[in-house]
This record gives sequence, structure tokens and C-alpha cells, in this order.
Amino acid sequence: MISSREIKRQALKWWKEILQSVLDGVECFPKEITRISKIKPGTAVREFEKIHDELNALRSDSKEKIGFGYTVMWEEIANRKIGQNPFPQKIVFETLIDYLKFLKKEKEFKDFKTISAQIISAIPQLKGWISLYPETVIGHCDKWGDLLKVLKYFIENPKPDLYIRQLPIPLHTKFIEQNQALLASCLDYLIPSSINVNEKSFQRRFNLKYDKPLIRMRILDDSLTINGLTDLSIPVSQFKTLEINCSNVVVTENKINFLSLQALPKTIAIWSGGGFYIRYFANVEWLKCKSIFYWGDIDAHGLLILDQLRGYFHQTKGVLMDWDTLHRFKSEIGDGQPISDYSLSNLTPEERSLFDHVRENSLRLEQEKIPYDYSVEALTKEILGN
Repeated sequence: MISSREIKRQALKWWKEILQSVLDGVECFPKEITRISKIKPGTAVREFEKIHDELNALRSDSKEKIGFGYTVMWEEIANRKIGQNPFPQKIVFETLIDYLKFLKKEKEFKDFKTISAQIISAIPQLKGWISLYPETVIGHCDKWGDLLKVLKYFIENPKPDLYIRQLPIPLHTKFIEQNQALLASCLDYLIPSSINVNEKSFQRRFNLKYDKPLIRMRILDDSLTINGLTDLSIPVSQFKTLEINCSNVVVTENKINFLSLQALPKTIAIWSGGGFYIRYFANVEWLKCKSIFYWGDIDAHGLLILDQLRGYFHQTKGVLMDWDTLHRFKSEIGDGQPISDYSLSNLTPEERSLFDHVRENSLRLEQEKIPYDYSVEALTKEILGN
């Protein structure tokens, strides 16, 4: 037997369609619920009192009794044991007002009509977006005045190349930062040809300036210092144009290893940011003619980063990332993090077998657990031997 609660649940499924009808000028009513779990004769006999109470409850919440809401279309059904009784055949919402009052959505509906008209008047192109996300419009009804200011600006200036703080929009910076998801959804719809589709960050996606990551670099040969500086952090864009007359570049996954590297001739060191910044090296042309050494943990992530770096610079060599090192310090092996299998095309056969081994067995040998003197000797031998 259908109940008032079930009728409400089914009626709510129409809510988006009802809102869309405002935009399209389509009449939606009357609307019917016909799947109401009709009662079988045998059940009506066995559970007569329970069903009788449910029918009374259904009638008491209906338009017949309270003046609005759903109308029950009854059907007289005869049963030789309990006689002739009315049972619901279908539920009907005859008018929009019946529907809105039953769901207590009169105010939301009124607000949607007002706000959608305001939005379309200001930016007609957003009508299609409103039709896709009508409930989102209602959910942010108090913000649309300011949202429209931002959207109008981006329509007129699709590639601002400014920080959010610099945008000449008469509202505070925090508003844009706090409403990025909603603004991004609208802008994706409004200016699709001007966005960077592969970027998730709001600033990068919509051509704004942002706090660019810094590349941390140490110069390990005093003859290569820059104005006497040996430890620098510079933006990626500047790093790409910075040519240093070095022969060797050591990239380390571990920050402490990076900081404790000894002096080495014609060598600089770069901290990979734990591996997160490796992708920023991809287009650094001056690195292509250097001998590059990657020193990371012996685990799936470390070897994955080695594969990625070698994809950018084919001459990259792994340091202390081999079977011999794993066996030599097997007592220091710990648990690795789970990782999916990858199609790694830049590892040597030995490195690939090592990757499979540590991934399948969730193993990790952190470089910090290798004695300092041993690692220094191995790294020096690797570099100076080239």
C-alpha cells in the first residue's frame, strides 16, 4: 500500500523537471503516480484491519481532506469475504499549487523563478546551464548578484593573466575563492574555448596567475655559484630559463638526502619535492644535455618516478635503486604503499623486475636507512665515473 511518505518520495523525483518547466514554458500538470502496489484479494482479507487503517491515513493526508496536495483516484473492488471496498487506483497531483504546497516548496519555486529570470536577463547564454542545474541555482540564491559580476568579467576577459586579488571586480577576493566550484561549472559552459581543459585548479584552468611551485636547488661546486648563492628556490618558469654550466644533475626524492649531499665537481642537486614536482622538469631544455642521476627510495613509487624522469630525459640513471642495494640492506626493508600496476616503458629489464617485486610484496627501502658514508661513496663513484 502506498503511503503519504512514499508519495512524497516519488513526487520529489519530479522536482528538477518542474523547475525546468519554468524555463521552457511547459505545463507539467496533472501528474500521476500509477505504481502504487495494488492489494491482492488474499492480502486484503488477511490484513483487513491494517489495510483499513492505511487507507484512512492515505485519505486523511489527501486533497480531499486538507484542500491541497494529492488526489486519490479510488476504485471499488468487491470481495466475497469483506464485501465491496474502495482501493486506490492512482495518485494525481492536479495542479502545480497542489504539488508545491504538498512538498512545502512554494518559496523555493518562487525564488527559482525570480533568480533564473535575473540570471537570464544578465547573461542569456546561461539559460542552458540553469536547465542542467536548476537545484544548484536555488542552493545559492543569495549569491547570484555577485556571481554574475564575476561571470560577466570572465566573458569579457577570458584570459585575465592576473591574480584573483587583482581582478577589477567590485567584491572581495574571498568570494571568488569560496565559490570556485560553482563559478567553474558556469565558466566551463560559458567560455569553453578559452579554458585549459586538462587543468583542475581554478587559477590554471581559467588563465589566472597563481602561486607557482618553486624548484629547490643546491650548487655542489663553488665555481658554479650564482652571485655567491649555493641554495636557491626559484619558480618553475625561471628554472626553465636558468642555464648553469654544470655537467651533472642529481635529483633526490628525500629532502634530507638533498640537504646533506657533499661537494661534487660540476654538479648541482635538485629536490624533487618528494616526487610531486617531477612533471615540471619535462620542458626544461637545458637539462637534456646534462648527466642526470635520480636517487629515490626502492619502492614502487620511487621506481615510478624514475620511469617518469627518464621519459623526459633518456640519459637518467638510477642511483642506489637496484637489486644489490635491496639485498645488501634487506634488514632495513619496511612496508610500502599499495600501487596499481603501470605500463612502464622507460625502466631497464632489471629495474622493471625490481618494480614488480617491491610492488607485489609492498616493500620499501628508504634511502635514509642506507648508511650515509655508503651512499656518499656510491653516489660519488657513480658521478665521477662518468
